[in-house]
This record gives sequence, C-alpha cells and structure tokens, in this order.
Amino acid sequence: MCVDILKAVPIAIRIILLLAVIVCQPGTDSVQDSHRLMAEEAQPEVRKDWVSFRNGNSLHGVASSDLPRDLKELWSYETKDGIPGTPAISQGRVYCGALDGFVVCLDLKTGKELWKYRSIDDPDPKKFAPGFKAAPLVTEDAVCIGDEDGVFHCIDRKAGKSRWRFETFGEIVSSASRIDDRLIFGSYDNSLYCLDLTTGKKIWSFETEGYVNCSPAIINGFTFVTGCDEQLRVVDVQTGKQIKQMPLNTYLIASPAIMGDILYVGTYASEVIAVNWKTLKVEWRYKSVVGDFPYHSSAALTSDYVIVGGRDKRLHCIDRQTGKEVWTFATRGKVDSSPVLVKDRLYVGSDDGHVYGIELKTGKEFWKSKIGRKVPGSAAVGENRLVIGSAERGGKIYCFGE
Repeated sequence: MCVDILKAVPIAIRIILLLAVIVCQPGTDSVQDSHRLMAEEAQPEVRKDWVSFRNGNSLHGVASSDLPRDLKELWSYETKDGIPGTPAISQGRVYCGALDGFVVCLDLKTGKELWKYRSIDDPDPKKFAPGFKAAPLVTEDAVCIGDEDGVFHCIDRKAGKSRWRFETFGEIVSSASRIDDRLIFGSYDNSLYCLDLTTGKKIWSFETEGYVNCSPAIINGFTFVTGCDEQLRVVDVQTGKQIKQMPLNTYLIASPAIMGDILYVGTYASEVIAVNWKTLKVEWRYKSVVGDFPYHSSAALTSDYVIVGGRDKRLHCIDRQTGKEVWTFATRGKVDSSPVLVKDRLYVGSDDGHVYGIELKTGKEFWKSKIGRKVPGSAAVGENRLVIGSAERGGKIYCFGE
C-alpha cells in the first residue's frame, strides 16, 4: 500500500521526501559538511586584519573589521619616546614601531609583549638606536619597516629577529607597499626603492628631485610618487621606469589614495586635489574656508566621499565627484592623523590628544578618548579592536574594544 501511495506522489515531492529522510538519518555528516562547504565557498573570507599603513595598496584607509560603537580601553603599553606612526594588526598580534628604536609585537587581547626588536644590534641601552616613524607592513611571515637612519628592516614575524637589512641614504618615513614578492617604499635620499621581499636585494630604484615622504599607492601595475619635488610621478612597478609626470607646484607630505583613474591627495598649498592620473588633468581642487593650512593627513576614500585631516584643526569631508564640502569637524589641535573608516563611522587622532569617533554622514562626534598630548599617528582596526599610539615622550599604544 505504501508503494502505491508513493507512486501517486509527483516525482518532485518524492525527491524532497527522500532528501529529508537522508538528512534525518545518522551518518550523514558528509552531506551536511558539503552543504556547509558550499555555503562557505559562496561567501569568500574577508580579511579582518590591518597589515599596512592604509590597509591596502590603493590606500583607502578602510577597515574590513567592525567595531563596537561604544569603545572601551582594554589595555595600554608604554614606550620610552612615543609612537608617531600607525600600528599593524594580524592574526591576534599587534606590531608597532616607536621612536625609542624598537619594534614591538604584542598580544592583541592582553597587550602582553611577545618580542621586541631593536634597530641596532648593540644591546647597550645607552647607545642611540634610530627610531621608527613609519608604519610596519606585515606579510605572512615577516614585519617590514624603515627607520630614521635610512635602514629598511625585514624582521621574522614569529621570532622577532632580523632577516635582512637594506641601507638607503636618508630617513625612511614612507611605509612599504607590497606587490607579489616586491616591496616598494620611499626614502629621504630622494629615491623610491623596490626590493625583493625574500632576500632584500634591490630590484630597482628611481631617483626624484626631493624627499619621498609618501607611502606609494599601487594600481594596475603602476606606483605613484607625490613628494617634495612638487611632482606627481607614475612609475612602472616591474621596470622602475617613469611613465608619466605632472607638476603640482607644491610639495606633498601626504600619501595619495586612488580609486579608478583618479588620485586624491592633500597638499602643502592648503588644497586637496583630485587628479586623473591617466590624462594628468586636475578634476577639482578643494580649499578650506578657514585659511591657508597644509595637509599632512592621507585621505580615507569611499565611493561618495574623500575624508582628510588638516592643520586647520579640522577633519574635512568632501564630495568625491564635485570636490565640494560636505561637512567639517573641528578639534583643538592639528589633524595630521589619517582617518580610518569603519562602515559608517570614522576614527581619527588630533594633536589635542584625543581620538575621535565621528559619524560619516553627518560629521557629528559620537565617541572620544584622551590618550596623550599629541596623536599624529593613525589607527589600525582589525579583529574588532582599534589600536593607536600617542607621540609624546613616554607615549603609549592603546587598544580599544569591548
């Protein structure tokens, strides 16, 4: 009788019933696993780390990790001379350079020191060790960073020991960008360098006519130099040859952010400019109504907005298409810190000693914390934590979360 009833049921329903019976039976873990794996493959993993100055070669300053809205201080770590740069976060670890000549690796959850690397081999604490102003670049197994004496260091990520060093002839403030097995960074010896990640051997160098302060953006096989020689230069990543050059008639401290064909950067001539790097045409210029103040901050970039700090003590939100002001947010100190975007919220430091949380749409403050006298460095956001340092003597690395 049961067979007759089954025959009367349409084939589609029979298939559904059969699948239901199979799923309900013991020993079907492999079926459930295959469904789980299919679901995971349909949603590719989003990296929750922050492994470089602006968290990607386009230098957008956008986090893939979320943060709780009401941040609490979880721990702090004291340094001797402060932190002017940006930390990195990767796989439960914080990596940060300081002016006392050390790069430290800390446990993200507890702030416990895991290792400490000095810029010189001499263990004598009275011996001067060049400090670190640049942000580290973290790879699968290394931490890469330049110091103020012009030495670029590659440090073993687990052991905290030197893998190799490369000497330039000027201070390194530029943070490195990575493409494949190559590292690209600038130096105050007026040059842009490309090194082999594994060996530290120079692949090429490109000489400009001024300090290279910026961290190089990389897109479509090209890297971009905006520096103290008042030029925008487009350089081929493979050959190190200049492809294009455009006079900007002012020098630049900030690093460029790029979306598509347009490069966005603040200048020392008190402007933020949007430049089509293919046609070398300025699409728009933005100038604050407050007065003439340069921009050291590197912009955060979304499809709608360019957000950048100024030495007029304000954070500026600019319409990306038109270059018109959307809003400004006033602090009590210079904003050299580069803003970080976490979904619809911005986080930025100020030389008034605060870190601010600001609504992207309205420019309204929703959170702040006093962490020192000056905060020129930028935040790293990863694994639901915000990490940032203060720059004064005895400055600390702070971790916020919930």
